Amino acid sequence: MSKAAIARLKSQFGDKILSTSDFRGDDSCFVAPSDWVAVATFARDDEQLKMNMFTDLTAVDYPEREPDEPRFELVLMVRSLEKNHRVILKTKVEDGATPATLVGVWAGTNWAEREVFDMFGIRFQDHPDMRRILMYDEFVGYPLRKDYPIDRVQPIVEYRDSNEMTKQAPFGIEEGQPFARIDWEARLGAEKSTQVSPAIAEQLGETRALSDSPAAQLLDAKLMAKLAAAAAEAQSSPGDKE
Repeated sequence: MSKAAIARLKSQFGDKILSTSDFRGDDSCFVAPSDWVAVATFARDDEQLKMNMFTDLTAVDYPEREPDEPRFELVLMVRSLEKNHRVILKTKVEDGATPATLVGVWAGTNWAEREVFDMFGIRFQDHPDMRRILMYDEFVGYPLRKDYPIDRVQPIVEYRDSNEMTKQAPFGIEEGQPFARIDWEARLGAEKSTQVSPAIAEQLGETRALSDSPAAQLLDAKLMAKLAAAAAEAQSSPGDKE
């Protein structure tokens, strides 16, 4: 079925389908950035395709490509619930280019495109809310670019309250994501065999567990008080008598 979907796209767009692949059962095709929205819209609206389910949108970084080759690939995965087939649409994007948004085609691409921007630095033209979604505003760089240094130290900003949501108090400076505050080469050692996973480091006693943090202790205290109050209320209420 998915091969038939690719054939349908080729019959409609001809040479605008630049290449196709069925590697490991995943039927995919490349289009130019200028045809990105048109092909996606056709895939959604065509009676033979009916790609009415947006699955995911992400990017892949190829920093070592030849200078005349675009560095990034956008990867769109969509599916037809009625026809039971799926396709992967791809397009190559230059560093600094602004491909058109697909929010008008599938609303679910909104957050996916924001994540691609946040992680890879690819901005989408005409996106309704093009801002970071995972990193904080002061974060410098894009973490999923393959040339992003693991030892880069990011700005540490003060905790900011929000009137729009309830959120946890901050962890200590040595907690949470520690990548920018650990000498990984030293931890790896000369033989490069020492574990660098934060979770394993906690098991080995090299860093505190989040459960030892003041924020976690406060949550535990609130939970215990709530359970104690519930138990007391249950004891004071008359139970069913046989």
